[in-house]
Amino acid sequence: MLDHILLDIAGAIRATMENAMLERSSIEERFQIDVWLGDISFETSYSLPGEANPPKVRADLSFEWPTWSQSAYRSWAIGESEGDKPEFTLQLALRIQRLSERPNMADISGTAPLSSPVMLEGIIELTSISVEESLEMEEGNTECAVEFLYESSFHLADPILEDPSKLEGELKPLGTWLASVLVKLADLPLSYLPPDENEE
Repeated sequence: MLDHILLDIAGAIRATMENAMLERSSIEERFQIDVWLGDISFETSYSLPGEANPPKVRADLSFEWPTWSQSAYRSWAIGESEGDKPEFTLQLALRIQRLSERPNMADISGTAPLSSPVMLEGIIELTSISVEESLEMEEGNTECAVEFLYESSFHLADPILEDPSKLEGELKPLGTWLASVLVKLADLPLSYLPPDENEE
């Protein structure tokens, strides 16, 4: 059974993305449940408006609602408020993709900010930058991608638990910040592969 606060978090993330004029990608939003551990996760992807498919830059967001946090939320809901407050882990991967050549890490490493604005009394921080490189055997093209990974955990304080509608206001800075970072990444002078004619 999904605790309602989980749906509120997903709804608040969607609202802040839409308010920032970001477009949800063709990849569908997904709820996933670890049948062994009971952890619940939600995944979604956004890009700048008017981008080709697939877009040059993309943001993949996921948050995890661990089993212990579900138990903490249920304890709070029945009045047993002692102990740890529930929390969720947010992961954000910013991707520059469909690059025709491997970029110089020195040129891109300082482009993305080290952290987000404050939200829910916390921030997400840049934890790693990675470069992917693949070879298409049929056409012989090399395709590269760069990924900036941000992560953090956010505690849900009593005011949020008592009034989940406040989540949208608390997470509002995320959409605005993310849109500005995606624009900055898209403006980098990098070489891209032409749009895939087979993609709709």
